[in-house]
Amino acid sequence: MVILVLGGLVAYSKFVPPPNVVSGFLEADEIRIGSRVGGRVKQVLVEEGDTVATGQLLVELEPFDLLQREQEAIETLAQREAEYQRLKTGFRVEEIAQAEAKYHQALANYDKLKTGPRPQEIEAARGRKEVAAAELLLAKENFARRNRLYENNTISREEFDAATKELESAQSQVEVRGQELSLLEAGTREEEIRQAEGQMAEAKAAWELAKNGYRAEDIAQAKAARDAAKASVEVIREQKKELNITSPVNGFVEALDLQPGDLVGASAPVMSILDQENLWVRCYVPQNQRAIQVGDKLAVNVDGIPGEEHIGEVVYVARQAEFTPSNVQTLEDRSKLVFRVKVELDEKVGRLRPGMTVDVSLDPLKDAP
Repeated sequence: MVILVLGGLVAYSKFVPPPNVVSGFLEADEIRIGSRVGGRVKQVLVEEGDTVATGQLLVELEPFDLLQREQEAIETLAQREAEYQRLKTGFRVEEIAQAEAKYHQALANYDKLKTGPRPQEIEAARGRKEVAAAELLLAKENFARRNRLYENNTISREEFDAATKELESAQSQVEVRGQELSLLEAGTREEEIRQAEGQMAEAKAAWELAKNGYRAEDIAQAKAARDAAKASVEVIREQKKELNITSPVNGFVEALDLQPGDLVGASAPVMSILDQENLWVRCYVPQNQRAIQVGDKLAVNVDGIPGEEHIGEVVYVARQAEFTPSNVQTLEDRSKLVFRVKVELDEKVGRLRPGMTVDVSLDPLKDAP
């Protein structure tokens, strides 16, 4: 009877885990990667199970119209940049000098009209009128003489008509010269002076504008347009980068079902990568072992590798307990309350693989590095 009891205790000890030990599974981060733009697959460079490195090209997509859109955006950026620089730099020296010259011309014309004709011009006009009057007197005498000769049939009709025209021309000249003298004596009209004053003010404003350059608001608007065009170029270039799907970590291709010519959606996963750099254990600690803290070093034993102990670090302890069933009413059920704990191993995926069962000792290691 004693032998049977001892035998039962030995058999029971083989199946009951030692105290302060919980079981769990090795896990690794699985990253599902894809493209934010999507498109048609140009080539697939890896297969399931391949080892990949960070930044390695895995899948390449067709660019479709991205190249043409990029060129259009670059041309628009160049145009916006040129406009911004033009407004920022202001007018050229030649343009300012031209505006200044036009102002001085308008000012001289205004002063000329405001001052009116000079006395010398009036005297010259009066002299021209007197000359015209003398020519008229001479034309009258010539006409009278030829009129008598014509009546006596001494000269022809053509000569008499010529004398008549000379008389009429002389009379017209006297009238024209008289009008010119009257205009000069009357001076410049008020409307012409106001018109010249307006032209002078306009020319001066154009000169001041050329000297001072463009308004700050116009420059700011041109800069905003330039920045918007630059942002458009950057957006398209980022989209071009998304045509190349690369590995974000060192790891293994866990799942891949993709062929050249396939269409992939924007932001849709196209494959999964298993991160080989981060191996960890998820386990559940009873509430009576709640003293486990983040940063504690724990011993981890992996099934299938007997006699080899690994060291893990507690990186997460749940703040809220979990239990089954959810409605705890008895002391026995209350003992089932557990806290989820995450323990990271300083190991890479290789000999240790996700899914392997492990035992985690809940006694912190004092001298662990």
